[in-house]
Amino acid sequence: MGGGGRGGGGRMAMRDESAQRQANASAPRVPDLGRRILGLFAPHRAQIILTIALVLVVAAIAVFPPLLTQRVFDEALFPPQGGPDLQLLWALIGIMVALWVSSSLLGIWQTWLTSRVGNTVMGELRNSLFDRLQGMELAFFTRTKTGVIQSRLQNDVGGVANVLSNTVSSVVGNTVTVIASLVTMLILSWQLTIAAVLLTPLLIFLQRRVGQVRARIATQTQESLSEMTAITQETLSVSGILLAKAFGRQRDESTRYREENDRQVALQVRLTMSGQTFFAVVSIFISILPAVIYVIAGYLITGGDVGVTAGTLVAFTTVQARLLMPLMGLLRVALDLQTSAALFARIFEYLDLRPTIVPPATPLAPVAGKLGEVEFDDVEFRYPDARESEPNTLDGVSFTLAPGTFAAFVGPSGAGKTTIGYLLPRLHEVTGGAVRFAGVDVRELEPAALTDHIGIVSQEPYLFHASIAENLRYAKPEATDQELDAATRAASIYDTIHRFPDGYDTIVGERGYRLSGGEKQRIAIARVLLKDPAVLVLDEATSALDTVSERVVQAALDEAARGRTTLAIAHRLSTIRDADVIFVIDTGRIVERGTHDDLLGLGGTYARLFAQQAAR
Repeated sequence: MGGGGRGGGGRMAMRDESAQRQANASAPRVPDLGRRILGLFAPHRAQIILTIALVLVVAAIAVFPPLLTQRVFDEALFPPQGGPDLQLLWALIGIMVALWVSSSLLGIWQTWLTSRVGNTVMGELRNSLFDRLQGMELAFFTRTKTGVIQSRLQNDVGGVANVLSNTVSSVVGNTVTVIASLVTMLILSWQLTIAAVLLTPLLIFLQRRVGQVRARIATQTQESLSEMTAITQETLSVSGILLAKAFGRQRDESTRYREENDRQVALQVRLTMSGQTFFAVVSIFISILPAVIYVIAGYLITGGDVGVTAGTLVAFTTVQARLLMPLMGLLRVALDLQTSAALFARIFEYLDLRPTIVPPATPLAPVAGKLGEVEFDDVEFRYPDARESEPNTLDGVSFTLAPGTFAAFVGPSGAGKTTIGYLLPRLHEVTGGAVRFAGVDVRELEPAALTDHIGIVSQEPYLFHASIAENLRYAKPEATDQELDAATRAASIYDTIHRFPDGYDTIVGERGYRLSGGEKQRIAIARVLLKDPAVLVLDEATSALDTVSERVVQAALDEAARGRTTLAIAHRLSTIRDADVIFVIDTGRIVERGTHDDLLGLGGTYARLFAQQAAR
């Protein structure tokens, strides 16, 4: 469908993409974003507490080596009197090695915990998004590109993976290390400490400004990734490739992808470079600070400060490095959080979606003895995004079908026939009146009561890239081989399947493209028959087939409809001549109803449609 629209011109597609980006940019911000991000970790409190404890221990251990280094220089290597004290030196070195080994082992454990929690949270986030999307109504998917949805699940969640995996340990570990390092530095020399942290407020100010820029670029980057995913999904599917080749538009599609890819490359470069100047400033600051400390120490020693010894300087510069690197880590985490805020907002935007069609609070069961009865009572329907000036898709539609009735719905394209078929299983929600199944309003039934008793065969059956057996068992996973045989025989596809070398194990290809149209349709019919539904909805199930395939499939449909209430949305009137009742739909209303002969006798809309088809 998307390819057909592009055939009308690339400029329109670009305008649509631009409008989508503007809409995304102007979307309301998700409230309490920070609180909601923290809430993702709530189910993993025990592991997080253990992680924090390990981080605190590792950070505490890190304080001691610099102090031991001071003793190594001032007491073991260069004591005030005499030569080096080797016994003390070995003891101090032994303690330092033990601390480093312990810190490394605990660090490995902490990294494992961090990775486990982060990736688990990310997996739960994907599951929550997928579950939310599964619960959305059909209309959401008709107005949203599949590629955009895929991008939210993959690109956006993947974009925050680093934040989810490393934020807790990085923030806690670096904060503790910074505090411990500051305390140690103050113990060694408060004068040198003031000089070391003097420019820190400037770095924090620069980080906030850079983070704001990166957040804006990150939003644009994800929107571009969404568009690239959508282009890939549309044009590299079997249907998209066929369309492009049929109209000779491969080069245009490549150009479209290349333009968006070039935009993505430029955005990625901007995103990467937006923080490099800031970190270059931090790096320069870290590099020159030891030299500044040496100069200040020289003046302090010249001024008679006996507390600044060689050991003090070595220990101080060691601790100083341990201060600045964690400080840089905190600035980087803050920058990542600012950058990822846009991605989290996009994720929570989907998590906050609320379906318009929801299960009832206290569901009712179908009335016993009425299974298969269908009633439309003064039904009105209009799509949520319809303009006020547009008429209702359906307006005042009323009819009742007794169990086992074969009813056909005919009329011009866009009259509302398919909408009637989709209102019964509650794929759309009525905006007025009521639809009843088995004597109960479908809005008051448990969803399973509808899906278990209503089967749909559409014009374009969807088959997975899997075996025939797997596609059939999608309707009934526990179906036996005997049940598969019975369903495929009833659908007139049994012999065809067993002519394939692999039989039921034959892989059908994406969307079933290794099969003919008639074969796909009959497998779809067999799949529905495995459910054994009380009501069958046939949505122009033979209109896309050639005459020979139509006859075979129609025979399968006739067999499937036997003993079931059937709503057949028909394009070819020859397929529904024997229907118990035919409803003629025009501009959302039932304008005629009756049998084939009755409607021909009226000489109205049905008679005119029948004459037009007969003349072809």
